[in-house]
Amino acid sequence: MTALLLLPIVEIALFIRIGGLIGLLPTLALVIASAWAGLAVMRRQGLAALADVQRSVEQLRDPSAPLAEGALMLLAGGLLVLPGFLTDALGLALLIPAVRRRVRARFGRRVAKRSHGAAWPRPASPVIEAEYVVLDEPPARPGRPPSGWTRH
Repeated sequence: MTALLLLPIVEIALFIRIGGLIGLLPTLALVIASAWAGLAVMRRQGLAALADVQRSVEQLRDPSAPLAEGALMLLAGGLLVLPGFLTDALGLALLIPAVRRRVRARFGRRVAKRSHGAAWPRPASPVIEAEYVVLDEPPARPGRPPSGWTRH
C-alpha cells in the first residue's frame, strides 16, 4: 500500500528533476516514446507468449514458464506505457532476459511453496483406456440404441 502512495510522489519528483535538466519538450518526447514502445512490446510479445503457451499445452509440457515469461513481458510493456521515469526503468529492466529469469526464479519459489509442490500433470502412458460402442446402423428411435449395437 505504501508503494502505491509513494510511486506518484517519486514519479513527480523525477519529472521535475529530469525536466529541469533536459527541458520540457525532450521530457514529453521521452514519455510519449516510452508509451509507444510499451504498446509495441505488449502487442508483439503478448501474441508470442500466447503461441508459446499453446505450444506447451499441445506438447503436454508444463506451460508455467512460457506463461510467466509472457506475463512479465506484458508487465514490462505496461510499465513502459505508464507515464514516469521510474516505471520506465522497471519496464526496461524487465525487457532484459536475465532480469526476467531472476524474477521468475524468485516468484517461482514462492508459488511452489504455496502450491505444495503441485506439478503439471503428465500422462503415465500414451494409452487411453475407454469404453466405446460400434455403430452398425443409425439409431431407430431417439434415446434408445438399436438392437444391433455391440458394446466393447
